[in-house]
Amino acid sequence: MIKFLKPMDCGVLCLLLVSFWTGCGTSVQQPVVRPPQIQGASHVGDQVCADCHQAITDVFASSAHARFKVPGAPAGQAGCESCHGPGSLHAQSGMATPAVIHNPRREPGTCLDCHQEIHTKLRLPNHHPVLEGLLQCVDCHDPHGRDIFRPAGGPFYASLNESCAPCHQEQARRFVFEHEAMREGCTECHDPHGSIQSKLLVQGDANLCLKCHAQVQFGSPSDMLIGKVPHGQKVQAGSCWTAGCHTQVHGSMVDPKLRF
Repeated sequence: MIKFLKPMDCGVLCLLLVSFWTGCGTSVQQPVVRPPQIQGASHVGDQVCADCHQAITDVFASSAHARFKVPGAPAGQAGCESCHGPGSLHAQSGMATPAVIHNPRREPGTCLDCHQEIHTKLRLPNHHPVLEGLLQCVDCHDPHGRDIFRPAGGPFYASLNESCAPCHQEQARRFVFEHEAMREGCTECHDPHGSIQSKLLVQGDANLCLKCHAQVQFGSPSDMLIGKVPHGQKVQAGSCWTAGCHTQVHGSMVDPKLRF
C-alpha cells in the first residue's frame, strides 16, 4: 500500500534533508536555519532598533544570542533581526502594528526554529507546557541579557533554582535539613524541557540518587552500602523516594535523612 506524505510531513522531510546535507569533500554536518521572514519588509540594522529599544540593546552585546548572525547579511544588520525578522515595516509604523515583527515572547516558534533539540524534548510525554501555549521560553530565559538562564525580569545572574522557584515555590523554599543536590541546581535531577520520566526526572530509578551518594564499602562486600547502612534490599523495593524511605527529596524541616 502506498502512503502519501501530508504537506507538513514533506516540509519536515525537506528540512531534515537540507539540515543534514553533507557536501562533497567534507564529512562535517552543517545545519541550516532560515531566519524569520516578513513579507515586504527589509533589514534596517541594529541601530534603528536601538533608537527605540535602547535598554535592550545596551546589554545585548554581552548575550550569547548576539553571536548569531544571518548568513550573508551586511555588517550591523544581523543581530536583532536574526530573531525578530526584518524590521523596516515595524520601524515605519512607530511600533503601532506589532504584527509586522516577530515577537518570541508571544509564541515559541522563533526560538524553536534554532533550538530544535529543545523542540524535540517538548514533545516528550512529560514536559513543560510550552507548545500548549501555557508557558513561553522567556518565562525562564532572558534572550537579550548576559545570563541566558535568567528569567525575564528576574534577579541578575539568577541561579537555576531561582529560575524554577517562581512556579515551584514549595520545592525551592529553604529547609532546616536541605538536600545538598539543591545547591547544584534543579537540573541535577530534572530536565526542564521534557523527559520520558515522570516529574521531568533525568532518571526514573534509584540510579538517579546513586550517582551522587557514593557507596562506602565495609563489612559484606556483596551488599550495597550507603552511609554505612545496608541498602541491598531497600533499593529492590523501588526508587529512593517511592519506596517509603526518603520521601522529602527537596528537603525536610524535621528529619536530616529526608524521610518525612
